[in-house]
Amino acid sequence: MDISWEDLRLFLAVAETGSLSAAARQLRVGQPTVSRRLAELEEELGYALFRRSAGGAVPTTEGERLLVPAKKMAEWAGEATRTAARGQSAPEGVVRIAAAPGVAFDFLAPFAGWLKGRHPRIRIELLTSVHLLDLARGEADLALRNRAPTSQDLKVVATLHHDVAAFASKDYAARLPRRYGLADVDWVAWAPPYENVPPNPQLEALIPNFRPSFTSDNFLVLFRAVECGLGATVLGKQRHRFSRPTPLVPLELDLGPHQRSAMHLVCAKSALDIPRVRLVAELLQEELHKFST
Repeated sequence: MDISWEDLRLFLAVAETGSLSAAARQLRVGQPTVSRRLAELEEELGYALFRRSAGGAVPTTEGERLLVPAKKMAEWAGEATRTAARGQSAPEGVVRIAAAPGVAFDFLAPFAGWLKGRHPRIRIELLTSVHLLDLARGEADLALRNRAPTSQDLKVVATLHHDVAAFASKDYAARLPRRYGLADVDWVAWAPPYENVPPNPQLEALIPNFRPSFTSDNFLVLFRAVECGLGATVLGKQRHRFSRPTPLVPLELDLGPHQRSAMHLVCAKSALDIPRVRLVAELLQEELHKFST
């Protein structure tokens, strides 16, 4: 029998997100649609693809067997989309950039505003997530990441090495003891399910029995909490021409091996053959080279 790519794409979304509701959000459709289409696919196949429970959806043995070819098909679908886009004569259309919320807020959103004035036929779509999107599959065109890719299908366009520091409001900094250390600071950090996202692991490695004083699963809430004097968090020290004035000040703290970080501009190798992606990648590369610490 033939299985359509749309059905495989739905199956893959459920398998990788672990639930029908999360798959619906990823595919931008309603959960009833995902449930109905999945039931139709399972009826056509003659066996169940998932074991469903209150905790989510786990692939059955038959589902596990289908997972490997579905992933390969997703990569080829991404490659086919990029190949079709290479025929553009001029850079225009949507370029999707994936980045952590902080980078998107501080750098990429104002970059998109600047780009619109220069190239109005290009539209930036920012995908802010603490999880890595699959560039080979075409889930995004470009990504700014703090880890270099290991896949041979991906290319690092540019790398920025920069310092990081703990930042807090001036009022909060003034209230700290005269000789304060890492354990004396009230830390603002990620809440579950993002507890393994930086700076949480780094602070856990530096501070015995680390426990943040304020947590949230939203970057803007975390940033606002620091501005309001609830504590400190770790941010990049790099400045760029889009940087906003900030009331935060760096604290005199030694972050040890976590004092330096990197930001990599990454894309699928074939994505640079698409005029609009190549143009945005080149402009981002230029901006990263202008950063100062």
